This record gives sequence, C-alpha cells and structure tokens, in this order.
Amino acid sequence: MKLDKNSNSKGEYKIRSLYFDNIKNKALMEKINGVNCREKFRIRFYNDDHSFIKLEKKSKINSLCNKISEPISKEECKKIIRGDIDFLRQSDKGLFLELYSKMKSELLKPRTIVDYTREAYVYRAGNVRITFDKNIRTGIHSKNLFDMNLPTVSAIDNRYIVLEVKYDEFLPEIIQHVIQTNDRRSNAISKYAAARIYG
Repeated sequence: MKLDKNSNSKGEYKIRSLYFDNIKNKALMEKINGVNCREKFRIRFYNDDHSFIKLEKKSKINSLCNKISEPISKEECKKIIRGDIDFLRQSDKGLFLELYSKMKSELLKPRTIVDYTREAYVYRAGNVRITFDKNIRTGIHSKNLFDMNLPTVSAIDNRYIVLEVKYDEFLPEIIQHVIQTNDRRSNAISKYAAARIYG
C-alpha cells in the first residue's frame, strides 16, 4: 500500500472537524443506539490549512457508508458558527441548502470540535484506504474552529489507536490477510461520540 499523498515528512497529517448536532443530540443518540439509517454533518480541514475547508455529510444505511462534500470558505464557516446562515439558503450547492434546512427545521447547530492525527495508506484495487487515527482529542464545548491554541483533552485512551478499513466494491484478499487479527474483535467506534464524553 502507498502512503496517502497528503502525508507530511512523518507520514501523517492532522485533521480538525467541527461536528453538528441538534438540541436533542440526535446524531449522538443514533450512533449510541445503533440506528441503521443515520447521518451527520461536519466541517473539516487538514494540517491547519484554512485555504481548503470542506462541509461534509456522512450517511450510513446498515453497513454501507456514503460521504458527500462541498468546499466552503473560512468566512462562510465563521458565519455558520455565529448563526448567520442566510447565505446557505441563497447557495446553488445542494449540501448548503440541506444544511440550512436542517439548521432551521431540526435546530441543527455546531456542537464540538474533534482533533486527531492520521496515518493513511491506499491500495488502488477496490479503492481501499486503511487509516490509523491517534491522539484523538475534543475541544469539549468550544466551536472556535480556527483557534490553533484551542485547549483540548483526550477523548480516547492514548494507549489505543483507531484502525479503520474503507473500500468501495470489494476488499482484496491480500488486504484481508494483512489486517487479519485472529484473537481480536472488530468494534464500531465514533470519534464524534467519544468526543462527547464530556457533554
């Protein structure tokens, strides 16, 4: 497998995300309760680079995942954080319109920041991505996405690294052998749910 092209000289990159939820913690509770059909919105950038930011919606139906995204500017992000969302309604981007609708109808709002470091490998056949996420931290209740000195605390015991395997139509046999763990069980884990441990 090849190292992800976005990796730095240490073979990794930083991710910061701001997750949305409503006043009833719908996204959190659906994850905890294992609801088969669920979605969550987030804003994300990499390596502290604010020149390329994405608004994303991640959906899951049974065991199948889907992610759609649109570029968003730093100023647009700041507007969303302070509740100035009329520009979303005037957009021609479907994802912006959907976020506007859900912020209005379901009272969706920015909820918490999640930071972590990722080491990622790609394998062309099957479009396989294997990622190792470590130093997973939460900004607790802060929404200050662009504060590089934001105080954060560990969301997951730092003795553990989260391994994720993502692929499209099939998982090649050679990759199945590489990640075979024998005496270990696979578990579903949500970095967002872990980050909400403090509220």
